[in-house]
Amino acid sequence: MGVDSDYWRDRPVLVTGATGLLGSWLTRRLLEAGAKIVCVVRDWVPHSELVRSHLLESVSVVRGDLREPGLIERALGEYEIDTVMHVAAQAIVGIANRNPLSTFESNIQATWNVLEACRRAPTVRAVVAASSDKAYGDQPDLPYTEDARLAACHPYDVSKACADMIAQSYAKSFGLPVAITRCGNFYGGGDLNWNRIVPGTVRSALRGQRPVIRSDGQYIRDYFYVEDGAAAYMLLARELHARPELRGAAFNFSNELQITVLDLVRRILRTVGSDLQPEIRNEASNEIRHQYLSAARARRELNWQPLFTLDEGLTRTIAWYREFLA
Repeated sequence: MGVDSDYWRDRPVLVTGATGLLGSWLTRRLLEAGAKIVCVVRDWVPHSELVRSHLLESVSVVRGDLREPGLIERALGEYEIDTVMHVAAQAIVGIANRNPLSTFESNIQATWNVLEACRRAPTVRAVVAASSDKAYGDQPDLPYTEDARLAACHPYDVSKACADMIAQSYAKSFGLPVAITRCGNFYGGGDLNWNRIVPGTVRSALRGQRPVIRSDGQYIRDYFYVEDGAAAYMLLARELHARPELRGAAFNFSNELQITVLDLVRRILRTVGSDLQPEIRNEASNEIRHQYLSAARARRELNWQPLFTLDEGLTRTIAWYREFLA
């Protein structure tokens, strides 16, 4: 599953959310494959990997908010976009609990604006839309498979489930060539949301401070390395071009591991070489207790497999933060 340069060379690709964690690495990987990138940027984020690594100097930038009517339609038309990677989102659960309305607007309204613009754009041949494992909600049967109904309850989870169903609707009702990704918790270098467990723990460990766990440490999550995510998005877009039957399909991407927050923190501390013990605060609310994904469909139908193990991803991530924090 290497970077297919012949396929991507000079292909016009629009990336939303390019200053975010996944968007930055996806843009990097697309540039390495020779694609012509257009990034939609709302806020200027100087420490974003996109800006810090000077990738932004190699792409076309459309400034604006995805909620603005006409913004995406103009970008698709003027840059003759072939492929759309819609990964923009308000992605922090705590912010969603405090500010549900702005989260619904960023994650739902922006999605229908993007998909409606794609429906009207004659050049668009593939759209990959980001959902999340949180869209499944709290399920009695684990791991989550793509056939499970979406049963989200809390604000962030509901915002992703709604966006997911809107994408399915555009595929089934209008034949839009859109496919959906449902990934676990992304981690990797460039995530500057320090209240997230991986960057927060790495920063604390490198500074010789005890890392903080907001929950009781026993929440089980599916952690997915961001470079694997970028490769998976590109694979899905390429397959969608070639296989119209994938329109409206959703795919889980996962290392299929059940990792507690406490185990993840201990792995990070061990990799850093720290003997610190985490501070467990037990303050989490509006979060699902146990989540992990089956990636059997992606392996079977897309011939997909992850490029990195959890430990390899953590090693690369810690190396990025060592350099950044130095």
